[in-house]
Amino acid sequence: MPPDVPAPAPPTRDRGKTLRAPVVLDLLAQELPDAVIALEFSDRWELLAATMLSAQSTDVKVNEVTRVLFRDLPGPEAVAAAPLERIEALIGSLGLFRQKAKNLQATARLLLERHGGEVPGTMAELTALPGVARKTANVVLANGFGRNEGVVVDTHVARLARRLRFTREQDPAKIERDLMRLFPRQRWLEVADLLIHHGRRTCLARSPRCEACVIEPLCPSSQEAGCTDKR
Repeated sequence: MPPDVPAPAPPTRDRGKTLRAPVVLDLLAQELPDAVIALEFSDRWELLAATMLSAQSTDVKVNEVTRVLFRDLPGPEAVAAAPLERIEALIGSLGLFRQKAKNLQATARLLLERHGGEVPGTMAELTALPGVARKTANVVLANGFGRNEGVVVDTHVARLARRLRFTREQDPAKIERDLMRLFPRQRWLEVADLLIHHGRRTCLARSPRCEACVIEPLCPSSQEAGCTDKR
């Protein structure tokens, strides 16, 4: 697991990324001023629940599901008391819905038992909840508490970080470590939001739209491989 505060970056032959990284982020920020979390929520419980449900599902689909879920079972109290079959029925259109229903209910019950029904605000407490790994905890802490404890690494962030040569790692924890070292803490949430939105709109997995990319001149993958790097 990456440290909460990364150690200084070790000497490296690729010092260019240190110079490119803030420029890339500034260009994306200008291009994507609406780059914020796409999940819909009105409080920390809804943020936690929606993020838990988002694994292997699109944000659009999760939002469709949670609009009904949060209406019919508002708050952790209602989720904790509901029959499991009821939760499964409400989220049944999502992937892995049975396991997600179990984790959601177990988390709701633990919040009531250990935290007075409130979502806790530390990495250790969040990752102790069923179905809550570091990525989910990072989302909740950054968007629900304003605390940058790490960088959210989803498939888009991982893909773009490698294409931009911000990392050469495959493991999400190691990718997160490299990004935490490369960017200042106050920009960690921005890093994730911008890379996710750029990955969805322009730097697509199979057919990146290099011709429409504002950071294409700064992208080693495009420059070195003529935009054929699909890794």
